[in-house]
Amino acid sequence: MSIRLHDRSFPDEYGICFAVEARAQGLHAELPGTEMWVWDEAWLPDFISQLAADYRGWADERTWQANHLTVRATFHSGGHVALTWQLQPWVSRSDAWQASITTWLEGGEQMSNLAADLREFLPNPGPTK
Repeated sequence: MSIRLHDRSFPDEYGICFAVEARAQGLHAELPGTEMWVWDEAWLPDFISQLAADYRGWADERTWQANHLTVRATFHSGGHVALTWQLQPWVSRSDAWQASITTWLEGGEQMSNLAADLREFLPNPGPTK
């Protein structure tokens, strides 16, 4: 089971575009054209960094969303974090589909490493809000 972000591009100085691929047994879903903009509520690397900083845990589900990608995080016993990645290319079409997979990481170091990898792949392209 895996999530892969790839095909990064910069449409202008305020945004970043990338594709997301989800793979699991019997599943291969691709979401091209995922966009993040500097004025979005939260940058994905910042969201993951905050989860890593809270390695002792939290009570409720935390959610990050941009365009057609949603990431939900829940903290579990033993210091493990479940990240559910939901891909949904259309929200209003009758033939719309969505796919989600859950990846598990240890809170703290594994989450910090993921945040660093995301920050390298998804640098904030413009001035901060």
